[in-house]
Amino acid sequence: MDAVFRALADPTRRRLLDSLHARNGQTLNALCGEMDMTRQAVTKHLAILEEANLVATIRKGREKQHYLNPVPINEIAERWIGKFERGATGRPRRFEETSRKGRLMSNIFVYVTYIRTSPEKLWQALTAPEFQRQYFLGAQMLSDWKQGSAWKMVYTDGRVTDSGEVLEIDPPKRIVLKWRNEFMPEVKADGYTRCTFALEQEGEMMKLAITHEADGPHKLLGHVANGWPLILSSLKSLLETGKGLSRPASKA
Repeated sequence: MDAVFRALADPTRRRLLDSLHARNGQTLNALCGEMDMTRQAVTKHLAILEEANLVATIRKGREKQHYLNPVPINEIAERWIGKFERGATGRPRRFEETSRKGRLMSNIFVYVTYIRTSPEKLWQALTAPEFQRQYFLGAQMLSDWKQGSAWKMVYTDGRVTDSGEVLEIDPPKRIVLKWRNEFMPEVKADGYTRCTFALEQEGEMMKLAITHEADGPHKLLGHVANGWPLILSSLKSLLETGKGLSRPASKA
């Protein structure tokens, strides 16, 4: 949390966060256009924000896009502001749930997590059913994981919840899936989305970035904004402690 406070202490870095809040997914060139400083200086500020996990980067082709990650800010709010407001007003303040949902816009959801593991173990956890059963909260993704192959997500009772095609695969770095929900008619009617898993080693940690996007507004993205953070938290727990999270109880 100290890194977050240091990052937020600088007004230039706060301006960069404001810019991403207004228009997420900007490239370095776009951000430099809004700042009265050199490209090198903006790059240094972005590196500090990324180190504090306030900014997540996703590479698309030769460009790197920058996304605001509100999780650390929400954690500060809940720890350092919420408890004092509770004392003053007698009731807890309701903070936005972006701390669990990552960053969701109308047609794209981005979530980044860091896991202390190896590239091989993370790849195996993402593609092997015996691993998925331990963290995927009641489901598993089945495929032979080759480009052009079909894949499906199956609950333990045999229901197929989602399906699609493996568009790209580059072990142990990247998977891109064509994705459609199969059991909610109103969501299925919106058609296919695209989900990218990007794996990148950073020292002893593995950076796992999930980008789930559609060509326009899509009902599925609201559902994955709730689902992916829980699943990835369970994956992180499994790889770092040997035990995934339990599936949350259904609300009545």
